[in-house]
Amino acid sequence: MKKNPVLYFNFKKELKEIFLISLIGIPFAYIMCPSCGYMIYRVAISSIFWVFLWKGNQFLSALLDLKISWVDKPLVRAITGVIGHTLLTAFIVTAIIKGASLFGINIENNLETVIISIGITLVMTLILYSREFLFSWKQAAIDKERMQKEIISAKYETLKNQVNPHFLFNSLNTLTNLVYENQDTAAKFISKLSKVYRYVIEVRDKELVDIKDEISFVDSYIFLQKIRHEGSLELIKDLPLNPGEMIPPLSIQLLIENAIKHNILSEDSPLLIKVYKENDCIVVENNIQLKNIIDNSSTGVGLENIKSRYQYLTKKPVIISNDNSIFRIELPIITR
Repeated sequence: MKKNPVLYFNFKKELKEIFLISLIGIPFAYIMCPSCGYMIYRVAISSIFWVFLWKGNQFLSALLDLKISWVDKPLVRAITGVIGHTLLTAFIVTAIIKGASLFGINIENNLETVIISIGITLVMTLILYSREFLFSWKQAAIDKERMQKEIISAKYETLKNQVNPHFLFNSLNTLTNLVYENQDTAAKFISKLSKVYRYVIEVRDKELVDIKDEISFVDSYIFLQKIRHEGSLELIKDLPLNPGEMIPPLSIQLLIENAIKHNILSEDSPLLIKVYKENDCIVVENNIQLKNIIDNSSTGVGLENIKSRYQYLTKKPVIISNDNSIFRIELPIITR
């Protein structure tokens, strides 16, 4: 990973860079005043010019990179950089000239020195910016390709988790018992089961779905789980939704499925799952009562799939918290 100068400081490396940059001041002192000769103070001032201009503009460039992305806003980044480097260069050169005058060292052609320094800085900045933009563009292309592969993998894993033989076997086993015990409930169970699989097929190629559609699917899924687990599972929902609020498909269901897989469900200690809206997030939380033996049908990649999909779709992170009594996941709402 590339280390940003704003966040990373290597003392030996910085000293080496400062020494090499200061050497540039020797020929530059002669270029600025050929008739002056190599006067020690002039060489020293020239070296100070180069060190402060180079390191100062390097720091400014790194700071701007943190604030404004070359990939997202290349024009804004370029204009901001040009203006910022021009002002910083003018300030540094003027400050050095004023500082030198305090020691009785007068630098001739002050305005010319400032203009030449700005010109050199802008030429070097243009070269470095062109290089930085190309590297950023190349890295963005690599990241996009990687994220596209992850999103495809995440969709596949999510679909596989949902329609895996364990879930189907358990559902059919529950249905077999219902047919003999309660035919009306059995008919409703079949209807909900068909809705679950139909929804999975409909959204398998979608990146986002309306939250209301996802919740409707979750209701069908919870109905199946409640029939299977009887009084051992409770779901509380509080979701006042607005038009245009979206979420990656199957994400809420997958979190509920993980909670059921990893926790004990009993009538004495029911698993309580809450799904509610908080700020700009859908929160899914459950009380923790972990099984001693982990369900072998769990692939262990559910949360990673969801996080990968969110990294592809938005800069807002999925927040996971665990205080040993409540397991909580915050899924950012995406507005389209």
